[in-house]
Amino acid sequence: MNVSYRINQPAFRYPFTISKGTKTHQPIFTVSLEWNGLKGYGEAPAIAYYDITVEQMAADLESKKAFVGKFALTDPERYWHYLHHLFPKNPFLVCALDIAAWDLYGKIRRKPLYSLFGIEHKKEILTDYTIGIDSEEKMVAKMNEKPWPIYKVKVGTEGDVERLAALRRHTDAILRVDANGGWTLEQALGKIPICRNLGVELVEQPLQKEDWEGMKTLHDQSVLPLLADESCVSEADVKKCAGHFHGINIKLTKCSGITPARRMIREARQLGLKIMLGCMNESTIGSAAMVHLSPLVDCDAPITGMIPPYAARWHVCGKETPKAPVK
Repeated sequence: MNVSYRINQPAFRYPFTISKGTKTHQPIFTVSLEWNGLKGYGEAPAIAYYDITVEQMAADLESKKAFVGKFALTDPERYWHYLHHLFPKNPFLVCALDIAAWDLYGKIRRKPLYSLFGIEHKKEILTDYTIGIDSEEKMVAKMNEKPWPIYKVKVGTEGDVERLAALRRHTDAILRVDANGGWTLEQALGKIPICRNLGVELVEQPLQKEDWEGMKTLHDQSVLPLLADESCVSEADVKKCAGHFHGINIKLTKCSGITPARRMIREARQLGLKIMLGCMNESTIGSAAMVHLSPLVDCDAPITGMIPPYAARWHVCGKETPKAPVK
């Protein structure tokens, strides 16, 4: 296989703020695998708090590029294991290559991935639209600009419940909240009942990722379902979440691809955990990869609104997203 890559930095429509900080652009590493005139595409965004940059992904790929292309793509799952050992410290790069491999394999077999996985794509896919932390007025304006059936609202800073209440006064849509670990146990115990009264459906990552003791207490007392995000990065974390969360948010980039995500879905089901598919600000390549798994999960969370540095746009699952930055 021929291997190539590209780095892009699509801009957010608005500065995107969560409890961990603010950014205006999203660096994205895109790869392609080519065989016999067919190309498969994959991608991974760089996320600062996971300490993996697009430059690191490029450097690691360059260092072993010849080995990446030597593999005979007869089984993408075997290829993932090969990549996992080739890049043990860079799961984001492995994710991009794994998505590309599955894309190429589907084109070789002339079938969409969900068909190869034995999945029937019958249900309607409802995704949420994420609203970052901002002033009350600006958050309401963002919501009114994008009428949507489900909103995920970032919280975890002072005044978050008041801003959430302001949004509720302007919409009857489903609301989900994501604290990104920004609450203490005491704050969560006080705010979650208020969230329920505001019609919030679920709370994502209320406490810091390492606060398992606090999450056990919160899990036993919460009046809303709690979903793990930062506390559930890889396959090894799924079992730990049982009894501490009611569900998990699986993100292809952080778990290192479609291959481990499928295993995480199976294990979560066995443990009785609800499942969300989440994005890490991917463009349409990463979003499309998630679509093939969406019938297996309970709720889908798409990309936040980014404006790419190119004109073309298309729609995935009814959600306007940047077009894939690969020609």
